[in-house]
Amino acid sequence: MKTTALILAATLALSTSYAAEKKATPPCCRVGLPPGKPSDKSIYQLSGKWTSDLSHETKLDVLRGHPVVMAMFFSNCQHSCPTIVADMKAIESKLPAAVRAKTDFLLISIDPKRDTVEALKAFRGRFKLNDEHWMLLRGANEDVAKVAEFTGFKYSSGSETQYAHSLLITVLNKKGEIVYQQSGLGTDPNPAAKTVKAEAYK
Repeated sequence: MKTTALILAATLALSTSYAAEKKATPPCCRVGLPPGKPSDKSIYQLSGKWTSDLSHETKLDVLRGHPVVMAMFFSNCQHSCPTIVADMKAIESKLPAAVRAKTDFLLISIDPKRDTVEALKAFRGRFKLNDEHWMLLRGANEDVAKVAEFTGFKYSSGSETQYAHSLLITVLNKKGEIVYQQSGLGTDPNPAAKTVKAEAYK
């Protein structure tokens, strides 16, 4: 009986260890690929520092080597941003499991003053965004502006708490270069998903 109990305990320990090893590291906490010179068309040429809703300081280039579906948003948005996130999740739902495992989803706040780590964390919970492939970031206003310029995203303050902004989802290839953009709300997710699938296998 004692030997059997020991075997069961060892098996349980190995299973727990294996499960822990299989859990993906959140994007913001990855080491990233070895440093490389990004092209002048890559978002990874932007050198800003960011903080995730997991309170982890990171850089955009931790996403190198993965297709990325990204959007800019703010958590207090009362209409379009929740729909943009729903559109991103629709793209995610169209991806085969093997492709989803290779793809990251990035949300960058245009309202870092109010979008604290706690606010971003609450937004993640509200929209049930997993931390294995979804990264929510806040950064300095100048770094936010650089990302907006890079993607062609337009925004301006409409009031103390609201922004007028583009309705834009951008797909980046593994090098951080724009390969597809989806404009509007409730758009057919299939073209974006098809682009992501093609990039995932390159």
